[in-house]
Amino acid sequence: MTPELPIGPVLSALDLAGIGLFAATGAVAAARAKQTLVTFAFFALATGVGGGTVRDLLIGAPVFWIADARPLVACLVIALLVWVTPARIWHGKALDWLDAVGMAAYAVFGAAKALSFGVAPVPAVIMGIFTACLGGIIRDVLAGEPSIILRPELYVTAAALSAALFVGLTTAGLMLPVAAAIAALAGFALRALAIWKGLALPVYRGGDGTS
Repeated sequence: MTPELPIGPVLSALDLAGIGLFAATGAVAAARAKQTLVTFAFFALATGVGGGTVRDLLIGAPVFWIADARPLVACLVIALLVWVTPARIWHGKALDWLDAVGMAAYAVFGAAKALSFGVAPVPAVIMGIFTACLGGIIRDVLAGEPSIILRPELYVTAAALSAALFVGLTTAGLMLPVAAAIAALAGFALRALAIWKGLALPVYRGGDGTS
């Protein structure tokens, strides 16, 4: 059993960043679909807390937003802020970049929280991936868009890099804040390359090598 990992200020900051940025992507998805303020709020809530909710249920932790309502309030405030900002801000790849930062931060925090509840390293990495990816999947389903994980460029791989690197570095004894920063930056850098250059893994060809 992995020793419990303390959740310090750096990890708490990554948690808040992940929730806030994912909530923003949910609100942006509602903006692009020209939805009402109520829908903005719902998209922000579902996207912001969706991945963390599944994580907490799987590791047997109290669901974080039930124990502390502040994440819900933050999601609602972010939805309102997106609602009142000019639509031109959210054109182009704004959603992708917000999602990239949130994904990297939340992958690290998800893995860290799993470790803090005594989850072994490999399942902790999976919890980091779930935490980072499920909110975006929920957002895309609600918006009626193709899921972000089905796009050709790297996404889950970047989340896996952040989570695995954090677990590996902390297991090796590196200071937690340093491990968290390195892991989050590495995952973001990989996702940024994927957005910028279309970086992708080979796709399944049916076993015959044809395109």
